[in-house]
Formats: sequence, C-alpha cells, structure tokens
Amino acid sequence: MKDKAARRNQNLGKQAIFGAKGLLGNGACAGPRAHPTRLRSVIRNPGRRIYNQCVQPEQSSPIILAENLTKIYRSGRVEVPAVRGVSFAVQPGEFVAIVGPSGSGKSTLFYLLGGLTQATRGRVEIGGVDFATLNDAARTRLRKQRIGFVFQKFNLLPTLSAMGNIEIAYAVSGRKEPLDRVYLDHLSDMLSIRGRLKHRPSELSGGEQQRVAIARALITRPAIVLADEPTGNLDTKNSDAVLSMLQRSNRELGQTTLMITHNPEAASIAGRILFMRDGEIVREEKGAGFNPSAAQENKAPAAVVFSNPGMSLNVEFEAGSADGSFPG
Repeated sequence: MKDKAARRNQNLGKQAIFGAKGLLGNGACAGPRAHPTRLRSVIRNPGRRIYNQCVQPEQSSPIILAENLTKIYRSGRVEVPAVRGVSFAVQPGEFVAIVGPSGSGKSTLFYLLGGLTQATRGRVEIGGVDFATLNDAARTRLRKQRIGFVFQKFNLLPTLSAMGNIEIAYAVSGRKEPLDRVYLDHLSDMLSIRGRLKHRPSELSGGEQQRVAIARALITRPAIVLADEPTGNLDTKNSDAVLSMLQRSNRELGQTTLMITHNPEAASIAGRILFMRDGEIVREEKGAGFNPSAAQENKAPAAVVFSNPGMSLNVEFEAGSADGSFPG
C-alpha cells in the first residue's frame, strides 16, 4: 500500500510540476524565409527590426526561439485565434516579461513555450532543439531537464510537506545524482522558507506556498524558468517578495526567466518587456532589470520579430490551455 501511494504521489507530482504530456505540432515556419539581403542589412544595422519574417538565429544562439507561433481553438465551425504568428528570441540569462490584459493570448503562449499544448502553426526551439522533432517521451524529458515551471495556483501536493513537494520534483526529474542538500539549503535561505519546510501547503500562507513552488522549480537547476502569473493570487507584500526572489534567482543562479503577467508594474522588474494584445506582440520596452545581452559591448541584440508591423516601439533600442479552453 505504501509503494502504491508513493507511485500515486509521483504521478500527481509530474502533473503538478510539468503539466500534462505536451505536444507541439510539426509546423515549420509557415511564412517566407527572411531574404539573405535583409539578413545582411540586419547585421549591418542591429537596431532594425524584421516584421512577419522567420527569426534567423545569430552567432549567439537564443535559448528560446519562437517562430511564427499560431494557436487556433476550434468550437464547431467557429475558429478563435489565441496566438497569431508570434516570433521572438530570448538569450541565455535574460529576464523577459510578457504582459497583456486578460484574453491577450499570453497564457496560451506560455503553454506553447513550455510544450504543454500543440501549436496550430509555427515552432519552438529550446536550446536549439525543435520541440516538433521530438516524440512525446522526448518532449517530456526535455521539459523535465531544461524547464522549471511556476504556476499561478502553486500546484503543490496537499498531502506532502513543503520539503516533500520539493523532493518529489527532483525525484521525477530523472536525475541520477542525489539531491544536493547544500543547494537546497541555499534555495531555502534565499526564498526565506527554511523554517517552513516541514509544513503542509494548508499551513502556509499564499506567499510561502509560491516561494515553495519556486524552490521546487529551481531544485533541478533548469536552464529556463517559465512563470505564469506568479503573483496573481498574492497580496502586494507577498507579490513584491516573490518578484524579488525571481529577480534574485535570475541574477545569482543565471537561469533564463520568462514571466507571464497582466501587471505592468510586476513586468517592470524584467530586463525586457514584450506587450501582447489580441494574440500578437505589439511592442517591446526595456525594463528596469539587468539585461545580459544589452550589457555586452559591441554585440548586436537578437532580432525581435513583431507580428504587427503597424505598431511602433515606445523606447529606443540600444547598439487555451492544455485542456482546449480559451486562456488569456
């Protein structure tokens, strides 16, 4: 009975941490490839932005590459486009926020980037690996090894302590080496949860639960942290604490962080902010956070592709869900 319960907890843990098994479509770039002349022009003029073209990786390969991502939900004969031809690149170590109102498509984009739902068209590359080229098991393995998820509703297992939730995340990640207790202590101190690890979720405040969820996402040392509305269920004080922890983990641990939020104030802590509306990225701004790409001298920034060429930037640049619903 004990073994059966342990297996059940592991299965529940996988769903809570990594989501249901995600599929990404076979869609390669549906639009025309960027013309070589245009690409040479971008290299000569790094401030220029390409519109409605596939992203061409530069010498410093992005860790996240989204190209012509489109997601259309169907209800009978009605088609509801949630994400419309979105393309952008995120460099290693960046903190990028995607902000938009409810219904803008940002949560659908989160599921697409995490491989938790299938794109209608387009592709996602994580560390140079195209999700669409992997089978179901390989996609799941890539998510477990490269991506840490932080969800709005925490997704902690109620029958386990905070420590148990963190340990089960490590157990289902497939790593063969034992859990690094020194690293766990460091995370616990950084997130101010060391004295709360023996408590179950029902005995923790909302802010403490979200900090445990962040520790669970970071314990496997993922290259990428995807956070979907991490402050959505928190008051101002706890929201500020969680945002500070995400910013600190990005800087101290070097993880690439992409955060989805409806709150422009929360998004401002990122190094780069992408604004979504009606399924499209409509503009980009610099945030107050550190941007490792911009900090490197004599290095052109990655090309950013906006789905709507009619929208302009506010600042000058330097150098559904997996279950088929209609998420915002």
